[in-house]
Amino acid sequence: MNINKQLDDNVLTNRVIEITIRVALVFVIVALCFQIIMPFMIPVIWGIIIAVAVFPLFKKLSVQLGERHQLAAVIFTLFALGLLIGPSLLVSGSLIDTSTHLAEDFKQGGVSIPSPNSSVKEWPLIGEKVYDFWSEASNNVGATLKQYFPEIKRLGEVVFSAIAGIGGAILQFVFSIIIAGVFLANTQGAYSTTVKVISRLTAKEQGLQFTNLATATIRSVALGVVGVAVIQATLGGVAMAIMDVPGWGLWTLIILVLAVAQLPPLLMLLPIIFYVFSVSTTVPAVIFTIWSILVSLSDGLLKPLLLGRGMDTPTLVILLGAIGGMIFFGILGLFIGAIILALGYELFMAWLDREIAE
Repeated sequence: MNINKQLDDNVLTNRVIEITIRVALVFVIVALCFQIIMPFMIPVIWGIIIAVAVFPLFKKLSVQLGERHQLAAVIFTLFALGLLIGPSLLVSGSLIDTSTHLAEDFKQGGVSIPSPNSSVKEWPLIGEKVYDFWSEASNNVGATLKQYFPEIKRLGEVVFSAIAGIGGAILQFVFSIIIAGVFLANTQGAYSTTVKVISRLTAKEQGLQFTNLATATIRSVALGVVGVAVIQATLGGVAMAIMDVPGWGLWTLIILVLAVAQLPPLLMLLPIIFYVFSVSTTVPAVIFTIWSILVSLSDGLLKPLLLGRGMDTPTLVILLGAIGGMIFFGILGLFIGAIILALGYELFMAWLDREIAE
């Protein structure tokens, strides 16, 4: 009896050791794979989001080309890269042009700041202080820079860091668009694989349901949040470029960030409105003001058109996702975070509703 018990204990011990070794090996392989893919994680996720968001248009293009998916994917990739690189060059040109003018002014003996218009005093709450500071800077810019040098230095570091981050984000966008093209060229295989993976993680019959929900959520939030933000930033940037606002490219990017974070673009456009009134005549300034207000309020019209029906993701979820994504992953995380957190919220609510129904 003792011999049999000892044999059983030995068999059990061997099984435990074998299982432990297998689990350890699986853990090591998964950890190594994660470390290898980590540098590409954000571009790949963004590539998936882009592919899902544009698939309806891609499908129409593919049909027009006789179901030639590879050709349609190449055309999409080239077109998307053109849409990205063109505006990026314009914005970069604005930033470089502004920096060049500042550097040139410094070389010639200092930055020349025009005197403020007397109407600046009439601005509510901040008019007097802004007018005094502006007048002091226009009369003796060197003394003003020395007086506020620590603040200006910190602001400059933040601005240059943001510009460097934007450059890296553009490269990631380029990589993501290429990845999206690869996914679109293999749409059926990617969709089937997704259904299989989700079926393994959930009940088998719910794999297709959750895959379709994830697809609808990504497409809805990508168009209703990111799409609206891009439209608002473009409209605001065009108006600032027409009014020849210095550094309009940087302000356009800030509007884009605010709009994705579900904050009104007027937060950035309001100080620019004050600036335009101080340097321009009344009629163009009033037109710019009306246009800026319409741009800021346009999300109320655009979101119902672009946001998918049946999707009611709370604004707080999108805001937290955008801010958290930007903190962890930089500029690109601003877009990905909002979509991923919205996706998690929708999937959680669908799972919760199913549990309650059962």
